Amino acid sequence: MESGGWALFPRIARIVCGLLLALGLAVSACGSQARYKRVSLQPATRQPPATTPATEPPGLRVAVAAILAPQTTAHDYDPLIAYLAKHLGRPAQLVQRATYAETNELLRTGQVDLAFVCTGAYVQGHKEFGMELLVVPEIRGKTTYQSYIIVPGNSAAQTLDDLRGRVFAYTDPMSLSGYLVPLFALISQGKGTADTYFGRTLFTYSHENSIKAVSEGWVDGAAVDSLVYDAVVARNPNYSKATRIIWRSEPYGAPPAVVAPGLDDAVKEQLRLLLLQMDQSDEGRQVLALLGVDRFVQPDDSLYDSARALLNAVGAVR
Repeated sequence: MESGGWALFPRIARIVCGLLLALGLAVSACGSQARYKRVSLQPATRQPPATTPATEPPGLRVAVAAILAPQTTAHDYDPLIAYLAKHLGRPAQLVQRATYAETNELLRTGQVDLAFVCTGAYVQGHKEFGMELLVVPEIRGKTTYQSYIIVPGNSAAQTLDDLRGRVFAYTDPMSLSGYLVPLFALISQGKGTADTYFGRTLFTYSHENSIKAVSEGWVDGAAVDSLVYDAVVARNPNYSKATRIIWRSEPYGAPPAVVAPGLDDAVKEQLRLLLLQMDQSDEGRQVLALLGVDRFVQPDDSLYDSARALLNAVGAVR
């Protein structure tokens, strides 16, 4: 009996040790939780709800056709973009594309609101998808411009006839002054077309590029926008020696500011008034001076009738 009791002792001891071990783990766990769980005796306070920032007004997207080189466009138009943003109370962004057709497509699809385009691009865009005329720049008291044909300063060429068989630069297929006007001149004078008259032709996709190509002697002649040429020469008088004008066209309506056809009427009128009133403040006049513009004026669409007639004539024989 005694020996049997002692025989049971190891088993009892193991059971007791197991119970003590389990109890110890439980106490340890409770202690561990007690170390990490904190209970505040202060009365609960409610946090104010998170505030949602007010929605910013939609940004104004402004395209400038590739009349100038991209760097010059940004330099000249960034102050205007900042002026519009400030006075409209909304962000504004400059958008550039490589060709006139790409800029017209931005307007057609409503990807930009306002654009400064060439005359040929306006006439075609107005006909094809309803591009709307907004304002036109007045420069030295005029709202017209011309096409110039220029040659290197040391060239012997004096007339268009002297460029037959030579290398000639156009600006863009949609450009009135940089392509369509000289093309019409060739056709109306019975000289044939650009493909048959010149030895080789190319597009530079910027009037500024064309002026540089002539001044460097890369081409024998080029057709350029008179407003751009005069502005470039004024900035860099060396171009007046490196290039020379041998032909001037009749005047046409100047490259306008336009809006996308679906633009909200209230926004359209706000933009129109803002541009028309720029010359009435020192701030506005400073921005206009950077663009080489005296002021913006309200045009009559008939200003572009002569350009339309030219495009129709060229289209009929091309």
